[in-house]
Amino acid sequence: MSDSILKLENISKVYKEGNRRLEILKDLNLDVKKGDFISIMGKSGSGKSTLLNMMGILDTPSSGNIYINGENINNLKDAKKDIMRNHFIGFVFQFHYLLPEFTALENVMIARMIDKKENENKAREKAKKILIEVGLGERLDHKPSKLSGGEKQRVAIARALINEPQILLADEPTGNLDEETSESIHKLLKKINREKQQSIIVVTHSSELARLTEKHFILKFGELKEEEKEESQINKK
Repeated sequence: MSDSILKLENISKVYKEGNRRLEILKDLNLDVKKGDFISIMGKSGSGKSTLLNMMGILDTPSSGNIYINGENINNLKDAKKDIMRNHFIGFVFQFHYLLPEFTALENVMIARMIDKKENENKAREKAKKILIEVGLGERLDHKPSKLSGGEKQRVAIARALINEPQILLADEPTGNLDEETSESIHKLLKKINREKQQSIIVVTHSSELARLTEKHFILKFGELKEEEKEESQINKK
């Protein structure tokens, strides 16, 4: 039995504009296992966001199959896809999208209450625990306007993790941050991956972040190719 938690098999994505046929992804394959830390790089317009949307069950391929825990999601109805997305995937974006009227703690606990329908006290304790884990134990009651860019992104990461997703998808998570803050977020993602055995797939322009991942892919002309990594890079902390 396969130990894949997410598998993309011969995925292609084609857009049609009049008589023009634009092939974004071409016969693409990817096999993700528990604990994988994967980076995907590529030029703007190479199809990285399209690929991430496929993995996040936000878009469907023109051809090919996507399996989650061995189940072909192409065969599922939209309602079942929604359930699977909410329970299986955690999302982190370049912009944090925090609710400005709520504190860091409230922004995280709300996600738990909505998805898991957990009572407020349990959601609060879970949110507090995970915010402490991402280094924000002293900032629980601060609203986004009182947080730095890096702190906001840590809240967003905590929010993505609170429902214990099998895979965390991060789309340019440090693209809007300065170099020093970016490095701290990179180290946090690596820490989460190692300590929680959390599978993470990150789309990034940052070669520094890519060097921290165990598997590194380049998306070019619609094709995904893995780059070999030196042992020194793999063990880099």
